[in-house]
Amino acid sequence: MSERFWLTDEQMERLRPFFPKSRGRPRVFDRRVLSGIIYIKKNGLQWKDAPTVYGPPKTLYNRFVRWSRMGVFARIFVELAQPGPDGETIMIDSTHLKVHRTAASLFKRGTRPRAIGRTKGGLNSKLHMVCDGLGRPLIFFLSPGQMSDAKGALALLSALPPAKTLLADKGYDADWFRDALEEKGMAACIPVRCGHKNPATHDRMPYKQRHRIENLFARLKDWRGIATRYDRCCELFLSAVHIAATVKF
Repeated sequence: MSERFWLTDEQMERLRPFFPKSRGRPRVFDRRVLSGIIYIKKNGLQWKDAPTVYGPPKTLYNRFVRWSRMGVFARIFVELAQPGPDGETIMIDSTHLKVHRTAASLFKRGTRPRAIGRTKGGLNSKLHMVCDGLGRPLIFFLSPGQMSDAKGALALLSALPPAKTLLADKGYDADWFRDALEEKGMAACIPVRCGHKNPATHDRMPYKQRHRIENLFARLKDWRGIATRYDRCCELFLSAVHIAATVKF
């Protein structure tokens, strides 16, 4: 039992205000169910393979799906994700996630969006992320794998937190993006792509800190349920990402 993941009493007290109120019969022990959900997503297991100490697998699955569609895990992440002491700098980047065949079944009319695309590497999704200067996640956005970094930045532009500088790689080198950041009062620290007609300069010293967002992606992908996408629905997979980010950071 010591080898299993269990939320501590302090963690449960911090999360309890975000839980929906039970209606009628009391819910099954929240700590046991949430710990089981985290264990499944961390190890990339099927629900039927959940250890018996976490209770019936059907209960774990139903709770995860129901609370994901209610936005419970997203609200927990949003409320707990706050910029660190270095609130003057934010970073943006994206990474590809391999889609398992169980999540890549044919799309049917009327089903929920899946955010699955096809690239040279096969079926995958792209996870766009904004983090603070200390490498802690703030915003996530999931898109099909073929979406460019610039289009992902456009989707996140209105949700960017206040900051003085934004760090990004060459994939975000676009004049419209630099102009939009300037309107928000942010300085763009973005290297210029080859062949740019109007090259801009960037400060190389703060750009060296961009490795923190790369390390952040690496830590998230330590969870097998994040490195490989097994969930068909976009909102369910994003809930797994929110859970992983909340537990680790």
